[in-house]
Amino acid sequence: MADNEDQRLAYLEAMDIQPWVRRDGAVAAGSAGAGSAQAPGAPYTAAAAGGDIAHLDWETLRATVLACTRCELSKHRTQAVFGVGDREAQWLIIGEAPGADEDRLGEPFVGPAGKLLNNMLLAIGLKREEVYIANIVKCRPPNNREPAPEEALACAPYLARQIALIKPKIILAVGRIAAQTLLKSDRPVGTLRGKRFYYDGSGIPIVVTYHPAYLLRSPQEKRKAWQDLRFAKETFSSL
Repeated sequence: MADNEDQRLAYLEAMDIQPWVRRDGAVAAGSAGAGSAQAPGAPYTAAAAGGDIAHLDWETLRATVLACTRCELSKHRTQAVFGVGDREAQWLIIGEAPGADEDRLGEPFVGPAGKLLNNMLLAIGLKREEVYIANIVKCRPPNNREPAPEEALACAPYLARQIALIKPKIILAVGRIAAQTLLKSDRPVGTLRGKRFYYDGSGIPIVVTYHPAYLLRSPQEKRKAWQDLRFAKETFSSL
């Protein structure tokens, strides 16, 4: 955990977040809306799909993903992007799909968006290696287009098994595709922020925020993302 205040302020500066000083002298930044807790439901599950995938161990699951041909994306990839991080992490970060850099390097969230995600995590005291990072879809869609619903469905058993193996305490859904897929919703990110949802009736809370790539294009939304991160940390602390 990053507990150095100077470091934390540097990470906030990297996110273009201007700290403010409370009356008691403590330094803060932004404010997280209280959010409304939502009753656990069954938003995203692959329980009826995937056959033996639901019983694979880590290494066999990874090998299966790397060799997967369940959808057309396998024909265009350089390599599948399985996921990275602590396999016993308390925080699971789920994004959309690999981009060009991820497809080349085989790791999610690299390049400018990955650097911003790292700073976002550091701002709430988390290092990249302390969380687990995965995507809804494991192969890069051509020209970085959004993954199609059938492509997300093809990958659903893999992500479901990763979640089952990790047993995270909280899931941070990063971006519209991740949020809508996990929550089985067509609502925009702006209406999903600041609320606590649950993964597949498991009691694992899901908190939604903007994708770092979107924040790079729309830096004026970084303060909202900081509010989301604070809300996620408050949710985690309340577990």
